[in-house]
Amino acid sequence: MFAATRRWFRRNRTPIAITLGVVGAGYVVTQYVLSKLNDARERMSSERIAKENLRRRFEQNQEDCTFTVLALLPTATTNILEAMNTEKITYEIQQMKAGGAKSSATKAGSSGAGSTSPPSIPETNLTDEDGRSMISMQSESGVHASQVALPSPGATDGEQARPRKTKRQLWDDLTISSITRAYTLIYTLGLLTMLTRIQLNLLGRRSYLSSVVSLATGPGQETISLENKDDDASSIQAYGDDFETNRRYLTFSWWLLNRGWIDIAQRVEAAVREVFGHLSPRDQLTFETFAALTSRVRRAVEGGDPQTQKPLTNWLPYLLPPVDLEDHVLRESGVLEDSAASLTQSAPPAPLSPTSATSLRRLLDETSDLAESPPFSHVLTLLLDAGFSHLLDRKVAFEAYELPPPPPADAETGSGPSGSPELQRLRSNKQVLLPRILSVLAKQAHAIGNGMPNEYLQAMEQVRDLEAFAAVVYSSNWESEIRDDGPLGAAAADAGKAEAGGSGGSSVRQSQASGGPVGEESLVLVDPEVSFESAWERATEKK
Repeated sequence: MFAATRRWFRRNRTPIAITLGVVGAGYVVTQYVLSKLNDARERMSSERIAKENLRRRFEQNQEDCTFTVLALLPTATTNILEAMNTEKITYEIQQMKAGGAKSSATKAGSSGAGSTSPPSIPETNLTDEDGRSMISMQSESGVHASQVALPSPGATDGEQARPRKTKRQLWDDLTISSITRAYTLIYTLGLLTMLTRIQLNLLGRRSYLSSVVSLATGPGQETISLENKDDDASSIQAYGDDFETNRRYLTFSWWLLNRGWIDIAQRVEAAVREVFGHLSPRDQLTFETFAALTSRVRRAVEGGDPQTQKPLTNWLPYLLPPVDLEDHVLRESGVLEDSAASLTQSAPPAPLSPTSATSLRRLLDETSDLAESPPFSHVLTLLLDAGFSHLLDRKVAFEAYELPPPPPADAETGSGPSGSPELQRLRSNKQVLLPRILSVLAKQAHAIGNGMPNEYLQAMEQVRDLEAFAAVVYSSNWESEIRDDGPLGAAAADAGKAEAGGSGGSSVRQSQASGGPVGEESLVLVDPEVSFESAWERATEKK
């Protein structure tokens, strides 16, 4: 039997060899294909997880921006409300009216009923509608007359020494103050929203790239360390410089909240005086007339009017301080004192290391570039459109003119369609007295600067271009090659290239802090094909 089997194998050895070769080759090919499929599946899964992680990080970053704006806005609101105390002017008008009524009653009692004569309207009283509007301004704005800070006796003597304003002068001040305060708050809210989006998205981009680098490079040491790293000192040594850099960078919003709004208010007040200065309390305005006057104020403030050939306003001086005042901002905000107190109670704050100073300088320079870019002005204009549309179409039209609510606003532009012909007719023909409009503006000033909830911030965040702008900031310059000593800089550059997939020629941008050492300059190599402007164009084309 063994001999027969041997003869059969010898006789069929060629077919058997071919069969084994085919089976082996098929097995190898099958394993190769399966391995490639598994690799592709794992790669797709990793990419999906990475994209989902990036999406969640970005969405969380935008939520952080919203809460940050709500936390910072009351600081600017308090300063603006104290500087433009509309309620105090209203109280003075009421006191003057009450004093005039008492004086008239005294004269009537002394001279008798036969000798009384009606007082002159321009000198004392206004119409009944003016009085009702003035009272409603005091009550609807949420500030009662008893809440207005009354002057002390010494201050009263000083005010009596100065010439007292007439009622017409007080009404002019009330008109300018009410309109300027509400419009300044809208501009401040829009600029704070844009600045916060830039700051947190730049830091969010750095945090994401840092996590990518840490995953790509792996752990720095293979041995187990038994050293206790839970104390504060170890934490400061581990990430103290980067934390301090981010902290100082975010502190620069102090400029807008405490100084920038003053320049904005002066610019808005000049435009309001030019446009609304000729109005008197007895003037009646239609909604379209008031909206047209508001548009004139906006053109004077924002620029870009084709008729006057006025260039667009450069918003950077309102957002960030000049280079020579950066240290002043850090001192005034208290960040330097807090840094010293966190280390020791008596030691002065240590200056940033050259690497941290370069990183802070780079963040400020990139923020300045973004604030001066055309997309920034475009998105800010859309935010202001949404804010003013909410104020005029939703509040002034409904509360002052008692018009029906307008159609839903467009999420992209922040403005809704024109509405029905009946609504257009009411907007064109129905007139109300100016004090009635001022009462709504005085009330809405508190709503614009209010914390949570803030319907004006919600209206601005409905603008789709705001999220597109944030996405471009978050995803741009990943391929930047930062010239830095050590392996982390090279790893960051490689990770940025791997994530963005960018390659090609580069252009050099140097930025150096004024008065700093030569070694603290930052050198950023940016691919011009994936610059912010080109990325913004691609983002807007996809919509």
